Amino acid sequence: MTSKTTTLALAIFGACAAVTSASAQDMEKCFGVALAGENGCAAGPGTTCAGTSTIDYQGNAWSLVPAGTCEDMAVPAAADGTERMGSLEELDRDIPA
Repeated sequence: MTSKTTTLALAIFGACAAVTSASAQDMEKCFGVALAGENGCAAGPGTTCAGTSTIDYQGNAWSLVPAGTCEDMAVPAAADGTERMGSLEELDRDIPA
């Protein structure tokens, strides 16, 4: 690789990394809003990684959502009528037995 090629490769890599970082900063983990099987990684007990939650709106499962929207996300009420919202922290509700 020539010096010019190396410089170009580093510039392209740097630009790609900056775009990825900016995109990631615009998103946040939101707990309790994922549908069964559509969670991000590390959903808590009873799951192993992405896509392994077993209950809709499982409190310890998360999805990436646009930053600043999580706590305003309403999800359908629980079977007993209790209202549910998204949370920036893991929740103790709707956890599989």
